[in-house]
Amino acid sequence: MTRHEVLCCPACGLTLRVDAPSRGERAECPRCGSTVIQGAHGSLQLTAALALAALILYIPANIYPILRMHFHGAYSESTVWDGVVSLAQSQQYFVALIVFLASIAIPLLKLTGLLYLVVSARFDLGRRLRGRTRIYRLIDVVGPWAMLDVFLLAVLVSLVKLGQIATILPGPGLIAFTAVVVLTMFASASFDPRLIWEKRP
Repeated sequence: MTRHEVLCCPACGLTLRVDAPSRGERAECPRCGSTVIQGAHGSLQLTAALALAALILYIPANIYPILRMHFHGAYSESTVWDGVVSLAQSQQYFVALIVFLASIAIPLLKLTGLLYLVVSARFDLGRRLRGRTRIYRLIDVVGPWAMLDVFLLAVLVSLVKLGQIATILPGPGLIAFTAVVVLTMFASASFDPRLIWEKRP
């Protein structure tokens, strides 16, 4: 039996009785053409693939050096963790904590949380749908605090600025770090929270 919903067009205010759209479909207002409601747009398989790929690349992104520097004959390599340790040793504990959370801890929690939501939604594990929704909201809230893109931009700016003083070369970790940034953004965008509540066959 088809389920009907009574909705109001967000653009012109026309009250409509529409059928619940299937995945990928949308219902338009017959008066102004605005979208009134749309079905789930995400794909669990796509989200899982992107999140898993980002999680795999997360390891070399944090193990391998981000930058390599030659300065007056001295050679050094720096990873993200090295930056956290250096800040802590300089007694800049607050900045070290921010870098650790934004570049290491929060991205890991975000990716594992997305994978948990995908697996639990796909295989209907348990009945704690409200709990899963809270996890999604938490991921959505902490997402902007995972400033991977800002951190990556800061690294690229340092490559340009410090290049006038010393020889700065991108390390292999920078490529993995860039991939983690892109894949995490796509994984978050591809997950539709309505899939949490959608019954699986």
